[in-house]
Amino acid sequence: MPPAGEKDAPLIVLLGPTAVGKTALSIALARVLDGEIVSADSRLVYRGMDIGVAKPSAAEQRLVPHHLLDLVSPAESLSLADYQRAAYQAIAEIHCRSHLPLLVGGTGQYITAVVEGWRIPEVLPNPELRARLEAEAGTFGPQALWERLQQHDPEAAARIHPNNIRRVVRALEVFLESGIPISELQRKAPPPYRVLQVGLWRTKRNLYARIDSRLQQMLADGLVEEVRRLLAAGYDRHSPAMSGLGYRQIADYLVGDLSLEAAVEAVRRATYDFARRQDVWFRKYNRDAHWFEMTETTTATIIEFVQNWLESPSHAPNTRYIQRDSQ
Repeated sequence: MPPAGEKDAPLIVLLGPTAVGKTALSIALARVLDGEIVSADSRLVYRGMDIGVAKPSAAEQRLVPHHLLDLVSPAESLSLADYQRAAYQAIAEIHCRSHLPLLVGGTGQYITAVVEGWRIPEVLPNPELRARLEAEAGTFGPQALWERLQQHDPEAAARIHPNNIRRVVRALEVFLESGIPISELQRKAPPPYRVLQVGLWRTKRNLYARIDSRLQQMLADGLVEEVRRLLAAGYDRHSPAMSGLGYRQIADYLVGDLSLEAAVEAVRRATYDFARRQDVWFRKYNRDAHWFEMTETTTATIIEFVQNWLESPSHAPNTRYIQRDSQ
């Protein structure tokens, strides 16, 4: 449930696809506006997974307080409800310090759950039921499982892609365990914050070039060795944590299923696809965001934009959602 905090306390949301430049901009914003950063990235919650998730470096974390990093081990899970509670608590504590909370990331579900106040079902996971549903998807295909969900909860099915087996299984699990559709349990109760959402975008060509460059830097920084250490520590390459971009593919290389060249190419293509899926989410759920193309002058422009909004929301520049260039 949303917090019972001070009404209209400000919350700045900084969102955008992977590699768009959120980390550097969020640090610049926080330093100017006396802010603290609350991560909204589902991969940054894992301890020991740093290079492949582009976690803010130790030096960057010293510049500005960061929250919701390194919460669990790769063997553990963090539910959306767990994240939402932790985010609300971190935001409340930042407000108590009279600092400005910046919710920063690219995990659309995390951001939307906090901003819209999703009422997330408190239905505990049932491993046996999940295994049966996943086996059903394996036998009859993801579409058949999704159609079963559509029969029980068409509203949830409309929001979930048939190939997103994890979310389809969770929605079915909630219904079969509680008898109540997950869509009904997820009614919204918005938090008391005054929210400004700032979206960042780049042309596809520019973004893909940055993804390529960052991947090469990750390899130079020791991504292969990071994955090797995780496997040596006993973390299964098929576990949820290891399904993150880069980890599954490099693990496949380390066990001999792929060449390094093929693994790197698989990471690149998967990251392109992930960025496209992030874009689809933001278009659907973050229509109130003010969008800025990232250029050399964007940081100064956004700082001024946020300062104006904090001082007088009605005077904020009249920006709108900007269609991204497909080139």
